[in-house]
Order: sequence, then C-alpha cells, then structure tokens
Amino acid sequence: MAATTPRPFLKWAGGKAQLLDAFSARVPRELAEGSLPVFVEPFMGGGAVYFHFNSTFAFRECHLFDINEDLVLTYTVVKNDVSALIEYLRDVEEEFLAKGDTGRREYYYAVRDAFNRRKKETDRAGYGDAWVERAGQFIFLNRTCFNGLYRVNSRGEFNVPFGRYRSPKILHEEVLLADSLAFRNTTIHLGDFTQAEPYIREDTFVYFDPPYRPLNRTSSFTQYSKNRFSDEEQKRLGAFYAHCDAKGAKLMLSNSDPRNVNPDDRFFDDLYAGYRIDRVPARRAINCDGAKRGEIREIIVMNYHPA
Repeated sequence: MAATTPRPFLKWAGGKAQLLDAFSARVPRELAEGSLPVFVEPFMGGGAVYFHFNSTFAFRECHLFDINEDLVLTYTVVKNDVSALIEYLRDVEEEFLAKGDTGRREYYYAVRDAFNRRKKETDRAGYGDAWVERAGQFIFLNRTCFNGLYRVNSRGEFNVPFGRYRSPKILHEEVLLADSLAFRNTTIHLGDFTQAEPYIREDTFVYFDPPYRPLNRTSSFTQYSKNRFSDEEQKRLGAFYAHCDAKGAKLMLSNSDPRNVNPDDRFFDDLYAGYRIDRVPARRAINCDGAKRGEIREIIVMNYHPA
C-alpha cells in the first residue's frame, strides 16, 4: 500500500489546500536547487502549505509559529506522542459514534465544557500526559463542531456549536502517523509572527499566511484568538515582511484581495508596493450560505521572480 502523504488532520478556516498548485508554481528557483534548506512559517494554522512543502523539498529544518496555544500543543503531541493520541482518539470515536443524535450532542458539549474549564489548568511549560488528553479533545471538537471553525469568545473560551454530521471521522490514524514523521525536522513554537525573526536569514524560505483581511463586515473569521488581526496588524506584518526581505530571505505571503468587492481598495497594493503581487482564483472554503461559496481572487506576494 502506498505511504500516506502528510497533510492537515484538522479542518481549518482559510486552509490553503486548494492553492497548493499556485504556490508550487511560484516557488523561488533557489528552493528547487536546494540552496534554501530552512523553512519558516510564522502563521502555522492548519498546516497545508507546510506539509506540502516539507514533503516536496529537502529542508534541513523547519520552524512553525502560532499564537493559538492549543493548536501548538496539539502539533507538539502529534510530534512527540502520536501513538498515545491515536489510542485516545480511537476510544473517543467509538464512544461518540455509538450514541444517538441526542447523546452525541450532549457528549460534544460535555467535552467542550471540560476543554474550556481546564484551559487555565494546563501546564504549558512542561510536557505531560495531560497534553495528550487536551490534544485529543481539541481534535474531537474540531472534527465535530460546526463547519470545523475555531472561534473563541472574549474570555478565550472555545464557543463553536455542535455540528450535526451523520458519521464524522474523528481519527485519521494514517495521516497522524505520516504527520508525526514529517515533524521530525521541525520545531514548533508558540508565539507572535515576529518571534520567527531569529530563524530567518539568507538561506530561508518563509511563507506567511496571516488571518485574512475580511472582504466585508460579514466575512470575518479573524476571531482566531482573543485579539483580532486588524488593519494595524496587517501593517505591522507588512513592516516585518520588509525587514525579512532586507535580511535576504525569500518570502511568499497570501491574503484576500479586497478588490474582489471594491476595485478601488488598494490596501495590499500599497502595503506591498515594490513586491510582486499575483492574483489567483480561489474558492471560498467556508460560508454559511452555500450559494456564496463562489470563486474569488486571492493575492500572492513575493519578493522574488518565481522560477
């Protein structure tokens, strides 16, 4: 049987699986030649781009960053203790799927309440058995919540409602095993995107996937943490992009294209003036109205001419 290719084991708003071909067609020449042995991703998210690039190119080392504490915890467990995580998820999946509709709903909210209640109790400085359970709860909630969203309230509590799936797949054992192997050359960091700076140098390829700038008031999925990623944050990222460019790294960044809805909105054209900006077709991955999941454009910003 063919080996499973590493890929995301989580549903994730804004996941980039559909744009992998567009990204691959725009990598720098030096990456294909092997002279960029370091990969850095300051916004890990669902990891589609990381898993794809780390499977395609022979990186010596990868560094992943995210501000979502439980996402970082979960990836760390997949790297360090995937067998225990698989065993936990197998038990949870069997117990959950054996229940009827009402029982599943009650089970979901019981797990969500426990997940939120124990948030402050988790020792994030020291790896322990409790991490496996929390990672398992995180994956269970992700696979069974509405639309696979990650959203928290002002207190940092996960508050996505139950998703009524007929037969959700909670354990993806082969994917978890493949991803655990992929993480062998990878260090996973908890932190703001600027904390990636020490790992970025001339031999580095950096991919930025920040929370997308909403195209309108109803399309925002930026409540990823307690702090929204505002236009000021986008500008702070733009300044960091320029700083990394000055260090000689090769940079790729993706974001929404505000000109989808307002042809005169040049926010990103002005922010990344002087860099190459390609506009590529994409399809909305998440929208409560299926009729609005149509094709739009997204931008890819590069500080090089792709091969």
